[in-house]
Amino acid sequence: MQNSRIDIEEPSRRTPVIHEADVCVLGGSCTGLFAAVRAARLGAKVVLVERQNCFGGVATLSLVNIWHSLLDTNFEEQIIGGLTAEVIERLDQRGAGEHRPNNPNAGYIFNPEDLKITLDELAVESGIKLYLHTLFVAPWVEDGQLAGVLVENKSGRGLIRARQFVDATGDGDLVHRLGLDSHVSPLPQPSTTCAKFGNWAKPDGAALGKLVAEFREEFHLPHGFVWGCNVPDSALYMIAGTRVPGMDPTDADSLTAGEIEGRRQVGVLKKLIRKLPGGENVTLETLPARIGLRESRHIHSHHRLTTDEVLHGVSFPDVIAKGSYRVDIHHIDKPGITLRYLDGREEYSCPGQPKQYSRWREETETNPTHYQIPYRSLVPKGPYPNLIAAGRMIDTEPGAHAAVRVMVNMNQTGEAAGVACTLALQDNTPLNKLDPMKLRQTLSEGGSLLKK
Repeated sequence: MQNSRIDIEEPSRRTPVIHEADVCVLGGSCTGLFAAVRAARLGAKVVLVERQNCFGGVATLSLVNIWHSLLDTNFEEQIIGGLTAEVIERLDQRGAGEHRPNNPNAGYIFNPEDLKITLDELAVESGIKLYLHTLFVAPWVEDGQLAGVLVENKSGRGLIRARQFVDATGDGDLVHRLGLDSHVSPLPQPSTTCAKFGNWAKPDGAALGKLVAEFREEFHLPHGFVWGCNVPDSALYMIAGTRVPGMDPTDADSLTAGEIEGRRQVGVLKKLIRKLPGGENVTLETLPARIGLRESRHIHSHHRLTTDEVLHGVSFPDVIAKGSYRVDIHHIDKPGITLRYLDGREEYSCPGQPKQYSRWREETETNPTHYQIPYRSLVPKGPYPNLIAAGRMIDTEPGAHAAVRVMVNMNQTGEAAGVACTLALQDNTPLNKLDPMKLRQTLSEGGSLLKK
């Protein structure tokens, strides 16, 4: 029997205004929190709304405890500073991180639990009005202008009024519910459920990857890729060995099924680890509060960052972020991952098989050492001059997204969004009309490395 949709009409209600601010940030990942902190440090009155119980997003809730290098591809020049570098210093002081110099796979690893506390301290110090366990419900538009957001939490339903808004929800929820255009890649990067394991005497991600390939059909595992790292200041090891292809993070039923499937696959990994030497007594210690999402909606902005612009290191007059992490394609239509480097090298890795090496372009005498993200890719097209996006929903082609999506890059988009909102208030200017030189200068004064 096919279910028929039934609509109801809700009674009208009076909703209290629970807070008023200059800048409202939706989403408390490092991207969203960094947007809020940078705006607050410039004197703005800021409110931050997060639906979970902590800040950090993928870095904390999803257990992905790796930030990539802050240096260029030659590991000679630091290209990323700002709040990412500041938080690394704070984690070092807690003894909760490890530097991995000259490593293209991981520049810095950290303990996610210590990161939660560190981000709490940063948020409280900055004087931001914080709402945890608070769900964004809908935008509030008055006379054609975005004037607030409706939220719900344990205290009930309320309206937050603000003058500027940062959508750092990861899925572009505010942009979407305003009815603005967005798009989804035809081959979106699949999601991964990470897990932390204990009592694993000889952690070996490569050996586990071979077992996954061997037992894939028996345990109904999708084609994937296995990697992992130790968790600093603990006896735990994080494994990212699951893959949930075809899950739509913007659809409630699909997301629910994806969360359950990811945890099922973690249970299989535990069985496989116990087949390895040194893994006989392994214990499953921590499952994520949220599956690790790589991609969902992308906004339609004033510039879509292209794959060629990333791979060829194109410079932009409105650059607000730099990165050196390679193009990292987690395939949805075949097993393994493909890595494309700025020097033209290409590498295909599939569990249980030898790596395949090739080139995506011919060798040249010089190569770009980093790529850039322009401010225009953060500003949605549409009638709302006080709205900006930050995080993985910025406007990119699939290949460009495969590089810029990592946290050290997205953190910078948050900082840029927070600074842009504050400058727009100070200058009474629409976000799409901001002076890019003034934006870069202000970001640089706050620690971002954008002067060159």
